[in-house]
Formats: sequence, C-alpha cells, structure tokens
Amino acid sequence: MLFHSWIFAAFFAIALTGHLLLRRTAMSTLWLLLCSYVFYGWWNPLLLLLILTSTAIDFGVVARMARSDHKRRWLALSIATNLGLLGFFKYAGFVTDNLNLLLASTGYQLPAPDIVLPVGISFFTFQSMSYTIDVYRGAMRPEPSFIRFAAFVSLFPQLVAGPIERARNLLPQLTTPARITARDVADGASLFLIGLFKKVAVADYLSLYVDAVYDAPQQHEAPALILATIAFGWQIFFDFSGYTDMARGIARTMGFRLMLNFDNPYAATDLGDFWRRWHISLSTWFRDYVYKPIGGSRFGSNRTMINIAATMLLSGLWHGAAWGFVLWGALHAIGRMATLPLERTAFYRERLPRLAKQLWVFCFVMFAWVFFRAQTWDMSSVVIGRMVSTEWTDPQMPWLMLLIVTLAWCWQLVSAADGPVRRALYNPVTRVLFALCMILWLLLVATPATKPFLYFQF
Repeated sequence: MLFHSWIFAAFFAIALTGHLLLRRTAMSTLWLLLCSYVFYGWWNPLLLLLILTSTAIDFGVVARMARSDHKRRWLALSIATNLGLLGFFKYAGFVTDNLNLLLASTGYQLPAPDIVLPVGISFFTFQSMSYTIDVYRGAMRPEPSFIRFAAFVSLFPQLVAGPIERARNLLPQLTTPARITARDVADGASLFLIGLFKKVAVADYLSLYVDAVYDAPQQHEAPALILATIAFGWQIFFDFSGYTDMARGIARTMGFRLMLNFDNPYAATDLGDFWRRWHISLSTWFRDYVYKPIGGSRFGSNRTMINIAATMLLSGLWHGAAWGFVLWGALHAIGRMATLPLERTAFYRERLPRLAKQLWVFCFVMFAWVFFRAQTWDMSSVVIGRMVSTEWTDPQMPWLMLLIVTLAWCWQLVSAADGPVRRALYNPVTRVLFALCMILWLLLVATPATKPFLYFQF
C-alpha cells in the first residue's frame, strides 16, 4: 500500500476518522495497532507473523530483564533473535551465492533459498532493538502495555521506511496523546504535499534517465554517466526524503511528531556533517548502538579510525545484501578516516571557503553513489571506467534534468545558510505560492504511475 495511491487515501480516511473518534478512549491504541497491521499485512498477511514475533520477543525479554539478575543474557537473546531474523530474510541468499562461488571448483553447490525480503524489516527490527537496549541501559522504563508497545513497533506512517523512532520519543506520545490543532493538520498536509511532489514529480522523473543509463552503461559516454550518477544522488534523496516527509505529515495530522530524517545533506561541509544530515534516524542509531559501544572516540585516534570503519561498513551492509553496498560503506569509511585530521585543522575550519568544502563533499558523495546504484563491482567498474576513458562527443543530457539537479543543489545551499534569501523562501506567502505550483504540477504534468519507494528494498 503506497502513500501515493488511492487505496492508501481510502485507508487513511478510515484510520484517521477512527483515530479522532477513539483517541481519548481506552481503545485508541488498539485501533492504531489494528490499522498498522492492516497496512503492513496488505502486501502479504503472512508478514504479520514476522513483526508480531519480533514484537513479542522484545516485549517478553524486557519483562524478564526487569526481574532478572542476568540482564545481559536477556539482552543477548533479544539481539541474537532480531539479528537472526534479519540475517535470514535479508542475507541468506547473499551468503549462499558467495559460498557457491567458493565451492565452484568442488562441483558442489548449495541450494539457493527462495526467500522474499519482508518490506520494512530493517526498520522495525532496529526500532524494536533500540527499545530493548535503552531499557537495559536504564535510559527508560519497561513499557507495561503489550498493545502500546506493539503499536510503537508497527505505527504505520513510519513502519516500512522510517524514520527509525526511539521508544523514549514515540511511546510517551502513545501513552498521552497530544491535542490535535489546526496547525498540526495544516503542517501535516503541507509536509505530505511536499513529500508527494518530491516523489512523483522529481524522483520518479529522474529515475527515467538514471535507469536508462545504468541499465546499459556500455552504450553511454562520460557526460551521460556522470549526469546519471548525479541524478541518482538526487533521485534517492527526493525519493527517501519524500517518503519521510509524507510519513511525518501523516503522523502530524494524527497528533504524532516524528523526528527529522533529512537536513539539507548535500549542503554538508564535511563527511561527518553529511552523516549528521542524511538519514538522521539511522545515522544516530549506529552512533548510539554501534559506534559508541565499541569505543567511539574515547581510546585515541587509531582506535577511532577503526571504529569509524566498522560502523560505516555495517551501515553499508544494512542497506542490502550486495557487495556494492559494502563497497559504498567502505568508501565512506575511507573518506571519513582520510579527511578527519584535515577537518580538525584551523585552515579547514576557518580559512577554506564554505562553498569549496560543500563542493568537495558533494562530489565525493556523488561518486560513492556509483557503487550503491550499480550494486556489483563489475558494473561499478564499467561505469567508472567509461567516466574517465570515453569522449565527450555525445553528452545526451536533457536540459530539464540538468536544470532540476542544479536548482535542487542551489536550494539546499540557500536553505542550509541562514540569511535574507532563506527567510524569503520560508515566508508564508512564498510557501503558499510554492504549494499551489506543486499542486498544479501534480495535476497537469506528473505521471499518474506509482513507483515503489527505493528504500522499501532495504
């Protein structure tokens, strides 16, 4: 059930009506849970067994943890179970394929598992795990209501592609619902419209060019491959941030405030800044539950570099079962380790122009997207090889495409820097005019076809 479909519109009308009628009653949380399970089960009702299993295990583990002297054992059980389920559904085929490559010379091959990746498993697994870990650390108290905890894990606006909410932020909102104001409805509708425009009018349009080039990179020369890579960087931003905006908008109209997940990432001034702005809920999850527990920056520069590398590799692997994602994470790890000493110098912080820093980060991030989009080393090699070796005789650059990616970057640069231009862009009158333009574009120009969100596959 896609946000930008008529089926979801009908579903949300029913869900919101019931939520408004029941939100001050004891049935409100149960209603949210039922709606969330209908939303998730729409793809495949059997998937409900998976999310229910994960929810029940973590709820039971925390309940036992509160009465046990062996809290670490219960925590280990929760982590092992969650990562085991995630590993089986997401990585069993990847592991089998690589083992078969190693066994090729023996003539023996393992049977390939026929496993369909459940939508959103990476997101709700991490969300549930964060609750268990926080209770173990004493950062929050156990949730006494299974219904409320299940609603936290499965809340439908952010269930399948985030943001990955923390229990200490979302559970209190389920426990004591806030009053829904006209401002909440207006802001929620505005966020949804912006997200819908990002997805349908921009991301899906960019995908036409990106797919055409990356599906046959051998047939394209350097200019087209470079533009397609930059276009993909913007496609994945508009697609994923569009989903997040729509999710936050839907939740806002229901009285829930979800965390900001993107903050002008392509205006970052260093790679650390990029990861503080891109997929913030995942970046902070890895920071709090991986990077800091293995030592963070507490044990000297060499250990810090190792911890950065480990965290970035795991982040790459989280995105998918393909070596391209691992290479993407490794490239970001290398870039971060190589530039961290420079970023700490007075020259970089004070003397190097801000635009120069933003430009190099933008170029590095765009180059890294090659491995993410190509997903295999062979394909990445072809793309990069043709980028540096082919001629520029046939650019095949649609001017509208070039205009979109240029304006998008200029918008982020202006939005990230406080000043009169930024204040003018966020003026209420300007925002209304932009909203009207987006509505007209969606009605008159945008294609009615509905493409799944990119991050559904992760």
